[in-house]
Amino acid sequence: MDKASVCTLDCPDTCSLTVTVEQGRIVRVRGSRANPFTHGAICRKVARYTGEFVHGARRLRTPLRRVGERGGDAFEPIGWEQALDLVHAGLQRAIERFGPQSVMPFNYAGPHGLLARDSMSLRFFHRLGATRLDRPPLCGGIIGTAYGATYGDTPSLPPEQLADAGLIVVWGNNVTVSNLHLARYIAAARRNGARLVVIDPRRLQIARKADLHLALRPGTDVVLAMALARELRVRGALDEAFIDRHVLGAEAYLEAVQTCTLEHAAAECGVAATAIARLAEWYAATPAAAIALGNGVERNRNGGAAVRAIGALPALTGKLDARGAGLMMGASRSSPLRKDRLQRPDLAPPATRCFNIVDVGRHLLDPDLDPPIAALMIYNHNPLIVHPDQNSMRRALSREDLFIVSADVAFTDSLRYADVVLPMSSSFEHADLFPAYGHDFLQRAEAVIDPVGESLPPSELFRRLAARFGFDDDPAFRDDDDALLDCVLDEAHPGLRGLRGSTLPLARAHTVHTPDASGNFAVQGTPSGRIELRSEGLAREFGCSLPAYRPLAGDYPLALISPASEQRITSTFGGVAACDATPPLVMHPTDALARGLAHGQRVRVWNDLGEVHLPLAVSDEVREGVVSSDKGAWLRTSDNGQTISALAPATRADLGGACYNDARVEVAALAP
Repeated sequence: MDKASVCTLDCPDTCSLTVTVEQGRIVRVRGSRANPFTHGAICRKVARYTGEFVHGARRLRTPLRRVGERGGDAFEPIGWEQALDLVHAGLQRAIERFGPQSVMPFNYAGPHGLLARDSMSLRFFHRLGATRLDRPPLCGGIIGTAYGATYGDTPSLPPEQLADAGLIVVWGNNVTVSNLHLARYIAAARRNGARLVVIDPRRLQIARKADLHLALRPGTDVVLAMALARELRVRGALDEAFIDRHVLGAEAYLEAVQTCTLEHAAAECGVAATAIARLAEWYAATPAAAIALGNGVERNRNGGAAVRAIGALPALTGKLDARGAGLMMGASRSSPLRKDRLQRPDLAPPATRCFNIVDVGRHLLDPDLDPPIAALMIYNHNPLIVHPDQNSMRRALSREDLFIVSADVAFTDSLRYADVVLPMSSSFEHADLFPAYGHDFLQRAEAVIDPVGESLPPSELFRRLAARFGFDDDPAFRDDDDALLDCVLDEAHPGLRGLRGSTLPLARAHTVHTPDASGNFAVQGTPSGRIELRSEGLAREFGCSLPAYRPLAGDYPLALISPASEQRITSTFGGVAACDATPPLVMHPTDALARGLAHGQRVRVWNDLGEVHLPLAVSDEVREGVVSSDKGAWLRTSDNGQTISALAPATRADLGGACYNDARVEVAALAP
């Protein structure tokens, strides 16, 4: 039997699916046309691995209690009543000794369904008075903060309009791996004569088809964007009338970029000055010029400055009025979601502390933290694999005085450190509502199979936990899933046209985009009512009124980048058998020759944080001075218990986010 569903995994495309079910098991997954953006196509990993992910050997089917050492495999099955009793007792011990802020939820973006990701769970932790967690800085938060400070709530370029662009600049966006459906619109534009430019340290699949590929050094995107702004001014390509009407801080920004000549940028970025000049020439000459920005731009210490400097280009040239022109960086900022009604932050006591998710490992290991984190609940997250500075996270999760509860669909590496493990249902086993961060369609899905084993939907798991704490006297903890789906949508939003979350049609995606019929560009939601290239808000919070470049000095010569994988979605699917192979380290032939290394050889990659053993792939796919290995591999692919997350620093970028691509390493042959 074929049933409609939606892909809930951490990807901007949020594809509509057709799921074939036989005898209660998922036997086939393919794309459907319910979502016009995804248009019946899905990635190979979802098509190939969903069945094993849902029904395979690593699927959690019953609650477990740890009976051996942390990080090991010794667990025994227990019933739900005993599991909830153990969780209640462990959290209560922490609260009685140190207060409620000694408890912390530790979740991220395993599923993107609104109920599964953060609904009843946050209601529970808010009512408990637990430490709050700022999650966006791990990924996407820098882009959101930078764009919001510059453009406010102004919708960015809809991805469908890339088909109408005359020039498309794909900047730090691994389109064919993690933004697959953009490729269709880019191809349409190319058939109409559009030029394609790719800016990325790697020669991605889409870069092989580009008219120009700028393989810049990681972390130097801001320098390139500043040089382009200066060159556009030199060429007389600025739209002074648009700037006067819509832009704040243009004069100060243009003064700041005066020293960023083509020659300076070429030396800093490691690309030819003539290539930068060619891009400036094309951008100046093309009214419908589009920049498709990806998360790769933000993953370094200059991430926020880079996003702001890139966002300045269409503002300075007025390329925001024409169809197909502007900055494409995800879904509209004009959202119909009222997450405050879903998550109820008003239940939390005033002045409850909030930690940046990037800093969790450091806080867990801080002997002076007051109150300490004494109880941790990990759900929808695999921090041992995903977080930077893996070895510090391992030490943190190994604390014997830390009570850890973990809830997930699969038995991940992080769950090995838990005292109690709770099985959660996958997105195919409960109803949910799915927004997207890559387009403007909203989708609903119902369960296509019954819960596997004794697993519970996330919302029901936290209802039961809330009842253990006596919170069910509050109506907020008695809301069923339909009530949760209904409350999260702003009924007054014009894009909903009176629809409720629980009754959105299953057979088609619903667009919530409400374009301005006047055709006149207008800025929404900034303090000045204009595009702010100079931001007083960012100056107050982060000390950066204008974008600025901070060079990275290090003791290791090679920059390590960790792009998305064709096999996994972050770390999801890392537990399936097809993902057991160790990801290779890709190195430029010049760098390999200098170290006496050969293709296929096993190498050690190291810095002060850790060491990883990988097979070497010698290829000019990466530029000189850069090595690359795909993120998200589980520990079973490692012979020494470390993956490339061990080499990434847990430092913060200019706007507070993670700096994975600031990893600097050395590589040598692995001794036999």
